[in-house]
Amino acid sequence: MDYFDITPNGMHHLHTEIERLKAARPALIARVAAAAALGDRSENAEYTESKRELRHLESQMRYMDKQTRYGEVVTPVDDDEATLGKTVELLFDDDEEPETYQLVGPAEADFAPNNLTSASPLGQAILHHHVGDSCTVAAPNGEYVVKLVAVRLTPGML
Repeated sequence: MDYFDITPNGMHHLHTEIERLKAARPALIARVAAAAALGDRSENAEYTESKRELRHLESQMRYMDKQTRYGEVVTPVDDDEATLGKTVELLFDDDEEPETYQLVGPAEADFAPNNLTSASPLGQAILHHHVGDSCTVAAPNGEYVVKLVAVRLTPGML
């Protein structure tokens, strides 16, 4: 697996989520054992459901553990360049008001609603550009232009 960039906040979020899942695991194991004690497992819906939930939880833990092992933490610098760990304001072609996003690595896309991953067409287009630059985005539905209006460190960056 290739290494990928991740912000300090993203790595912290992954570690926190792994700990939360580890804490939930014993209760699920107990639920599987209690359901197994009810008897015939072939027709035991509680056992089947509990076992499925435990497998899902363990799968999530393995996935997040792999993300923490292959993630390389990047520390953002306070300048006007659009890099991971920065909050960017973008002005789209037909809009009058800029939209605000947090530029993050691919593993962090779902951590917050306004996260913009550096692997997306928009993220790739603005990455390493500076305030005032106009960037052409090669999206699946065609190209469009955005202007980088502001760049600042994301509040609360660890």
